[in-house]
Amino acid sequence: MLWRLVALAGFFVATTPGAVAAPVSVDDQTVRERIIQAVAHERQVYGAGGTVPGVLVGVWDGSGHSFVKGFGKSDLKSGAPFSPDDYVRIGSNTKTFIVTVLLQLVDEGRLSLDDPLSRFDIGVKVPDADHMTIRQLCQMRSGLFEVYDVPQLKEDVPPDSQWNPRQLVRWAVQQKPVFAPGKGYHYSNTNYLLLGLVIESVTGHSVKSEVEDRLLKPFGLARTFYPATMEMPTPWAHGYAAGSPHSTWKDVSNTVPVSLMGAAGNMISDLEDMRHWVDLYVRGKTNSPATQKERLQCLPTGQGDLGFGLGIGCGNGWFGYTGGLPGYNTAAWLNPESNVTALVFVTDQAAKPAPGVANAILRDIAQIVTPGHVPFDESDTGAKSGL
Repeated sequence: MLWRLVALAGFFVATTPGAVAAPVSVDDQTVRERIIQAVAHERQVYGAGGTVPGVLVGVWDGSGHSFVKGFGKSDLKSGAPFSPDDYVRIGSNTKTFIVTVLLQLVDEGRLSLDDPLSRFDIGVKVPDADHMTIRQLCQMRSGLFEVYDVPQLKEDVPPDSQWNPRQLVRWAVQQKPVFAPGKGYHYSNTNYLLLGLVIESVTGHSVKSEVEDRLLKPFGLARTFYPATMEMPTPWAHGYAAGSPHSTWKDVSNTVPVSLMGAAGNMISDLEDMRHWVDLYVRGKTNSPATQKERLQCLPTGQGDLGFGLGIGCGNGWFGYTGGLPGYNTAAWLNPESNVTALVFVTDQAAKPAPGVANAILRDIAQIVTPGHVPFDESDTGAKSGL
């Protein structure tokens, strides 16, 4: 099955300190041409002998200028170009919404980040839950086995199948943990399925309704969805995977049931909404200064200089998240010091070579617009290894 590649994994940036160079304007035609050349290069590198079907980039600088451009097609069959209006599946960027709901609940005094998981009636028994905190789940430091690597998911699953997060968690906790809670960093989507169950236990409402009522509606994210079905709003970009021969592409859109992804990565959005969202949650406009400070306390991952906080990647002045699932790779990042935002949507989950296609393009853009603060610098062996 594809879950080894599917795993909805996020990727994070190197934390080497350095001064931000003079501002670079994306209104400069030379800068734009360099970005175009960089995207063309990475489409070839990750194209499996061909060219990655579609890439959409958006870069906004500190002077109010922007550069938004689509490359390739959103639908190879119809020939439609990749447009800023297209919806995509954002994968693990969903986790940034889940953590934000939790931080609001902390602000309301309804839970604490240091509460043990055992405090909550989530309908599934998790070993060592007395010593596993909400904070550790958010930080990927619970040590729990990766849910999408369980033996029960080694075969392909029907797109229209229905999955219960409790059953998925049961399978994951039957596997030996990687380490005891708090003893290291291990990226595992099991953490976020559990956090979704915690939200439902505390509020008495579904994760979907909490995300919608607390975040999507109040902050005007009208083009962002926590879907209950496989249906995509129109227009939408199709997702692809390299076929055989590699120069051909297979449409893998809507092959992973949304109920299987759940709180770990089932949301849908577009470029403008994700630009707005990364600004909101990175700058702490969605929760209190106290919980935002907690969010941004990034710890090393043990892979080079990569850091991870409460559902956020961080380092080198950049904060954000990258998500991936079959057919989609979405990076949404902000560098508050230089006030630069960069988004990269790709209609292929190409994860190799590290750091993956969306992160490689993000790195290339940063080399151009924030020299001195470059995520996934090729000279950093940790960044090359990915997560």
